[in-house]
Amino acid sequence: MFFEDTIAEVGKFMDSGGPVLWAIVVLLFVMWTLIFERLWYLRTNVSDDVQGAIDTWEARKERKSKHAHQVREKIISEVSLEINTNMMMIKTLIALAPLFGLLGTVTGMITVFDVMAFTGGGDVKAMAGGVSQATVPTMSGMVAALSGVFDVRDGCCTVWCIRHDLR
Repeated sequence: MFFEDTIAEVGKFMDSGGPVLWAIVVLLFVMWTLIFERLWYLRTNVSDDVQGAIDTWEARKERKSKHAHQVREKIISEVSLEINTNMMMIKTLIALAPLFGLLGTVTGMITVFDVMAFTGGGDVKAMAGGVSQATVPTMSGMVAALSGVFDVRDGCCTVWCIRHDLR
C-alpha cells in the first residue's frame, strides 16, 4: 500500500513538471552513476594505481637526469588521467542541470501563455498547470546540480591530494 502510494505521488510530481523533468531525471541518473563510479574507484583501486606508479619509479636505477624526471612526469600523468576519468563529464552534467531547469521554466511559461491566449487571460485555474510546469523543473534542476556539487568538490580535493602525494 505504501509503495503504491509513493509511486502514485512520484507520478503526479513528474506529470506536474512536464517533459523537461524527465530529461532532468535522466541527467541526474547519468550524473550519479558516474559519481558513484568515481567514488568506487577512489575508495578501491586508486591505491593500487598509485602504488604501481611508485613501484615503477623506484624500480628505476637512474633517477637524477632530465630524462628520468620526464619519465616520472609521464608516470604521474598516466595516474592522473586515470584518476580524472569522467570528472569533466560530471562537472558538465552539473552545469547542465540548472539549464535544463531553465528550459522547463521556458516551456512552462509557453504553456501559460497558450492558456492565456486561448482563454483570454482570465482563467487562473487553467494557468496553474503551466505555472507548475514552469517552477517544478527549475527547482529540480537546481537540486540536481547542488546534489552533485558537494560530491565533486570532495572528489576534486581527494584527486588533488593524491596527485600532490605522487609528486
